[in-house]
Amino acid sequence: MVKLKPISRPNPQDRAADNKFYVQAIATGVTDLERLAYLVSNQSTVREADCYAVLLSLLHNIKDELEQGKIVKLDKLGAFQIGVSSQGVDTLEEVSTNAVKKAHINFRPDKRLRNMLTNVGYTLD
Repeated sequence: MVKLKPISRPNPQDRAADNKFYVQAIATGVTDLERLAYLVSNQSTVREADCYAVLLSLLHNIKDELEQGKIVKLDKLGAFQIGVSSQGVDTLEEVSTNAVKKAHINFRPDKRLRNMLTNVGYTLD
């Protein structure tokens, strides 16, 4: 179950209008790499330390592949890709790597993960 809480927000197009209430998902905790390693080890014959080592190696390799400009696709999870925000310039000749303001990581969930969203249950906190 995903917990929701009501929040009041103003209308950005009409600040004079009354606020409306919306729901916002709230986290009920954090699952870190150690917890994932523990969970995987309990569902398999692999020791927790080995699971943790494999997950760390996976993260290291994802980072390396992203730095090489590749899309990293993890089947049944999704795809990661580096994206950038850049400054606009007037002419093609002015375009350079200096136009990059900041980089970010895009994540596109796999179909299986997207489908989970249609079946998730909610509870109002």
